[in-house]
Amino acid sequence: MLLRDATLVDGAGVRRGDLRVAEDRIEDAGDLSARSDESVVDLSGHAVLPGLVDAHVHFSLSGERTVEEVVGMGDAELALVEARNARKTLAAGVTGARVMGARDVDVHVRDRIDSEDIPGPRTVANCRSITATGGHGHHLGREITGADDARRAVREQAKQGADFIKFMVTGGVTTPGSDPGAVALTDAEVEAIVDETHRRGLHAATHAHGAEGVKSAVAAGVDTVEHGTLLDDEAIDMLARADVTLVPTLSAPHRIVRNVEAATEEDRTKTEAVYDRHLDSFARAVEAGVRVAGGTDAGTPFNMHGTNATELLLMHEHGLDPLEAIVAMTETAAETVGLADQGTLEPGTHADLLVVDADPTEDLTAVTEPGAVLKGGAVVAGADERTKRAIADARGDD
Repeated sequence: MLLRDATLVDGAGVRRGDLRVAEDRIEDAGDLSARSDESVVDLSGHAVLPGLVDAHVHFSLSGERTVEEVVGMGDAELALVEARNARKTLAAGVTGARVMGARDVDVHVRDRIDSEDIPGPRTVANCRSITATGGHGHHLGREITGADDARRAVREQAKQGADFIKFMVTGGVTTPGSDPGAVALTDAEVEAIVDETHRRGLHAATHAHGAEGVKSAVAAGVDTVEHGTLLDDEAIDMLARADVTLVPTLSAPHRIVRNVEAATEEDRTKTEAVYDRHLDSFARAVEAGVRVAGGTDAGTPFNMHGTNATELLLMHEHGLDPLEAIVAMTETAAETVGLADQGTLEPGTHADLLVVDADPTEDLTAVTEPGAVLKGGAVVAGADERTKRAIADARGDD
């Protein structure tokens, strides 16, 4: 089919044009003439951009007040929860996601999405996040002590089918008794994790709030830093020089500070103590040229699946222009997490698209209510029934 006369928005900029979709991919883009054998969908007055890619989500969590509320779930129940959250994420316009680990369930949900047994975004999955004994996320993670144990933990996750390795170099907000600013792993443990991860051909992501933990991970060669809440100038300089991607997850503290009455006392106290510093760290990192990929931490307290596009608004509010925010949560996020052929409108990429009612570079809120969400050229969700029906008719869908 031919998507005609839309405002096209991706890393190449904003322009008027057409998109040809064939075999579930974008075949061509530009000023195109309709073929005799293809249907045409008029999208004048609409904008088309790549589907969002969320570089940091937790399908295992659903915005519960505490992580302990899901710890007692069996694997079958947890898989059902993850399937529901994957569906919500796709319906919100997120066609690609990196899922950050919970026991060993994420990889199975990924595989069921790939085989089209359940709806969800194209998924890069972890198994268990690696943490210090008693460290952040130990409830659902793999606890380690020592460099040899760290290597063993990486090998275990790779054996289970993990696409990447996540480790907790600092404490965190949502684990009782854990200090977000404190380094939780030794340099030897961090170096062993990153080295073994790269030996396996995987990328390494670290949960890191405090600056010292960020520096330890960057020095070891980590690929992405998640959160980066308490960055100092040296940490920012190291991120920029090493071209390490920052996934700021601004949505996570944003949701807690707006639900302080319902949050646990510890979560509230920790978040309020670091919230302004998190925003300042992000703004200074952007100014320094640190590479940013959009990620929400969806599933953490009050941070509901399906509200992922809020991260775009927050990144714009605190440092990125609208197009930069869109690229951060499409092209850059896709490249960062290893989702090939996604995140742009270039020919050959998956026809994973958002159709919105306004140019999002002029009104970024348009992305929060897409008229239609397409995955592989098929309409999977959207609020605009007319647009959905027109595309479905063009494809010949029932």
